[in-house]
Amino acid sequence: MKIAILITGGTFDKTYNELNGALFFKKSHVPEMLALARSRLPARVETLMMKDSLLMTDTDRAVISKACQAATEKHIVITHGTDTMEETARYLAKSNPGKSKTIILTGAMVPYKFGSSDGLFNLGSALAYAQMLPPGVYVVMNGRWFAWDNVRKNKKVGFFEERKKIR
Repeated sequence: MKIAILITGGTFDKTYNELNGALFFKKSHVPEMLALARSRLPARVETLMMKDSLLMTDTDRAVISKACQAATEKHIVITHGTDTMEETARYLAKSNPGKSKTIILTGAMVPYKFGSSDGLFNLGSALAYAQMLPPGVYVVMNGRWFAWDNVRKNKKVGFFEERKKIR
């Protein structure tokens, strides 16, 4: 089983400029993360964009959707910023590339380069769930999977949770 890993940016791939404190994009950390995790899973890694999800538009989501549709792999993991991950999941579910494919969106609350990031754990979880869940669109964060239409980012506690269980 080969998995497509589509990179869109987000906190997952931000780098820290120690001189001015700014976060920016340079290159994806996903290949390094896969090597560090000693992943033996066959994967094709493709960078679609390096964008903060707050700046993501429906034009960007269309690019992601087309990449999912064009993928020969039936299992897809998308790295994405957490602020608009729900919107992209909804867009993908409605644009239909998930009918015959398992599409997982995942990200990080803390940049990978900070060392204390949740990104490595979330990527590993996403790769595992991509192999187990039936076709559809999902968000995988914090060790859990959520259906595209039942997830929200709880900004008060910094975790993802079921939309129906509002705290």
